[in-house]
Amino acid sequence: MTFHTPDPKVMLLTDAQEAGYGVMMTQTRLVIRSPYNMAETYSVEVAGVPMEVFSVSTYDKIGSLLVDSAAACPTGGVVFTDKVITWHVPRRITPLISSAVKILETHMGIYGQRLDKTKMAARHYKLSVTESHIIIEIPVGSPDGYYKSHAPDYSYHITYTVEPMLELLWRAENTQADTRYKVLFPITTPLMPRTPHVIDNTVPEQRVFEILLGTFLHDVELMNITFTTRVLTVAECNARGFDVQEHHFANTSKTFSIRVPFSDELVLKRNPDPLTTVYFLPLVFGLLVLPEQTPFPHPAELEASREDVVLPTITGSCDQESFYFSVKYGSQQDNFQTMMLHAGSWRELDTELAKLYSLTGNSTHFSIIVPFTAPAAAFELVHLKSIRARVDLLLLEMPNMWLLDDLSLACYFPLATTECYSNGTVTALAVKVESVSNLNPEYLTLRDQSCKPAFSNDRFAFFSFKLNSCGTTRTFFDNVMVYENEIALPYNTGKQSRKGPFTPEYRLTISCYYLLNYTKTMAFRASPRSTDPVADPGVGHLVVQIRLSQDSSYALFYQTEDYPVEKYLRQPLYFEVELMQSTDPQIELVLENCWATLHKDRTSLPSWDLIIDSCENLDDLYLTVFHPVVADTRIHVPAHIKRFSIKMFTFTKDDAVLKEQIFVHCDAVLCDTTKPDGICSGQCAKSLRYANSHRPTGSKRGLRAADASQYKKKISSGPVLLSDSNLFWKK
Repeated sequence: MTFHTPDPKVMLLTDAQEAGYGVMMTQTRLVIRSPYNMAETYSVEVAGVPMEVFSVSTYDKIGSLLVDSAAACPTGGVVFTDKVITWHVPRRITPLISSAVKILETHMGIYGQRLDKTKMAARHYKLSVTESHIIIEIPVGSPDGYYKSHAPDYSYHITYTVEPMLELLWRAENTQADTRYKVLFPITTPLMPRTPHVIDNTVPEQRVFEILLGTFLHDVELMNITFTTRVLTVAECNARGFDVQEHHFANTSKTFSIRVPFSDELVLKRNPDPLTTVYFLPLVFGLLVLPEQTPFPHPAELEASREDVVLPTITGSCDQESFYFSVKYGSQQDNFQTMMLHAGSWRELDTELAKLYSLTGNSTHFSIIVPFTAPAAAFELVHLKSIRARVDLLLLEMPNMWLLDDLSLACYFPLATTECYSNGTVTALAVKVESVSNLNPEYLTLRDQSCKPAFSNDRFAFFSFKLNSCGTTRTFFDNVMVYENEIALPYNTGKQSRKGPFTPEYRLTISCYYLLNYTKTMAFRASPRSTDPVADPGVGHLVVQIRLSQDSSYALFYQTEDYPVEKYLRQPLYFEVELMQSTDPQIELVLENCWATLHKDRTSLPSWDLIIDSCENLDDLYLTVFHPVVADTRIHVPAHIKRFSIKMFTFTKDDAVLKEQIFVHCDAVLCDTTKPDGICSGQCAKSLRYANSHRPTGSKRGLRAADASQYKKKISSGPVLLSDSNLFWKK
């Protein structure tokens, strides 16, 4: 056999067969087969169409010429548009024709089967002949082909494949020999991007997110869905009640749908105003192309709003001694602050006031009891035998400062301001009312300015005197004898001037009525005090908390019910440490040491230092990053807050993960800013950073004592789990 490449190359039959060529011969036929791109084939361009040529001469054993064979197959000539595939075949295939020919028949087919003109017209196929080419046009998507899904670079694409056939019969004019030429040419379109469409069918009144994702070919499967805090398989979604469904259509395409209730914890919520809730559901669909197992994602974000907020309400009542308030939670539970007008200024109902006013509560409401003599009660009006007091409460949504509800409750309470005794002694109680808020009861006197209060504080002045003293006057009416005196500010003292613009007007008349011919005998028994009352020193509490933010904005934080939190390896963890319930600008919070452990016990091993002597651990490949804190509606004293972030990691031993969780612990020092020294020089001050940079490598954490200007708190975070990798994210 002589192969023409086009240069001749001689091979024995056995050598040709070993090289991959197929040779078969019968009494009437010689069949020779050659794969494409063999060493003995060559490429030429015919009428602008690339073709691969196979030419061979076959001889018998004695060397006489038996037959010359040649084949020329197109390898190109295809033009694509979005709607049509156009295939060009040379009209005169010069590698096969040595003289003029006449084309007798031209046929088109699919997958080796001829199509008549009726079938071609029904499928919009076109066969045309020009001076240089025979052209076949096939619409993209014709029923004789098929679509296939692909996911290059994790984005969804499709291709369309069809195998047209061209059959020609020509006659050589010089030999009158007929040649039948048939080509089966598989054609696959270039990758066509098909971005999936997300259709939001949510009806807010139904309180369910409903989303439709599509359209996909039959070879795409939905494997999982990634939510903000976890990844759920389709089975897990359905078990959770999300109702994931697959919808099939007559053209073999499909879509996927999912329904997620607003009430599920994976749905994020925010309130743009007191009555409206905006529900937000970000998710990522994890899809797979079969059978190649090629993954690709598609994100979607759903948002819906409803005026569905039930505001909390305050109700109140009174008895002879106290106010009784009940606060019923709304749909936001206890996500608000209760403010009380306490001693003339608004104050949050904190732990101290809750204990003072006997706070009790459950999952639906809480209640407090306020005695009418408590600092929270403002005195409006004083009568002879009663006093009218008022308590003001507000419910505020923080940090927006929205007023959710308020109640100003005023009641009358029995209170004898004057007591007249038969032995000629009078006691009188002067009460500071709201209308004279700048009154100091200590300066009140009787008519005789030398008669001052026997006892006074910031709200009361108590007088005790004889009826024949302190400028008391006496008047007789029939059978009644009346004694009168007056409690007021002195006309002129060194401390207050009656004519000054800030001098309050206060005057209380004291009257005692006695029957001239009536005697009342009273007996009493008094026990002496064993000891005089003493004041116990007050004890306050400073609370420090550590929280894990959902992102770098530090706007949303994980709650107790969110733990353990799942994070990917090297995903940033944003921590915030805050001094609570303090507005003292002379206190600064400094993070002295922070470290991570496998277990909740802060002293457990192994551990890894994150912050050492208020600076980042320089031995760490991924340094701890401190973030600045600025004042805003939530943060009034930036020095009370420290923020830092680390990269999620795990502890390993012998290249094996010990446990896929970490706990973060910190020693926080509360410093007096008027005495900056040592650790109180500031978070990672220059001197501390220099000392930290010269710390011997491998040094460990140690306990450090706080001096008189410091107060140390120990805090720990909840567990953070390393999230398992899944097929969706693998590359």
